[in-house]
Amino acid sequence: MFDVLIIGGGVSGMSCSLVLGSAKNKPFVANKKIGIFTHQKTSSLQEALFKNAYGIPPGKLGSDLLHESITHLSETYPHIVQIPSEKVLKIEGICPEFTVITNKTSYKTRIIVVGIGSANTFAIEGLMEYVEPHQKSLPEKQRIQLKNIDHKVAEGIHVIGTLAGWRSQLAIAAGSGAAVATDILTLWNDGIQTHAHDSIR
Repeated sequence: MFDVLIIGGGVSGMSCSLVLGSAKNKPFVANKKIGIFTHQKTSSLQEALFKNAYGIPPGKLGSDLLHESITHLSETYPHIVQIPSEKVLKIEGICPEFTVITNKTSYKTRIIVVGIGSANTFAIEGLMEYVEPHQKSLPEKQRIQLKNIDHKVAEGIHVIGTLAGWRSQLAIAAGSGAAVATDILTLWNDGIQTHAHDSIR
């Protein structure tokens, strides 16, 4: 049983997992099992070139950033389970016990975070009832989002990045993933507001 499973290895998903990973020394996180589906083939970063993203050297290719993020996560927070090369097809159950079914197997989790982009090819059974037109994208692009209030789709289900209705900017997607990570940390901390910072002190 996972405590949280993140669907999507793009900007928002990796940002969410990095923040959750960095909180590993907090007492209320110590025994939590965190996993992420690191499927990246359909990420919009595959064709990206960055010159305007804070903290990223100008000229960085999105494809390189995707690859580096996997290494970053595995080397810095190896306790987070990475699930590569699996596509999520269906979600069953209700909070606090969901079953996430992929093209290869299935997983149990208490919380689901969905961050796989806003393409209208979205087809995860069990979430289709929440699909609506993207509110911050041009209609002709036919983008979609999941209905949510402050990233919350339903009890135990969160959405991040462009699929949450945010614009397609790396900094926005990363912030969205980090925001949900801190929401989950706060939940695990019995509702007491919290976050995760690293420091040189």
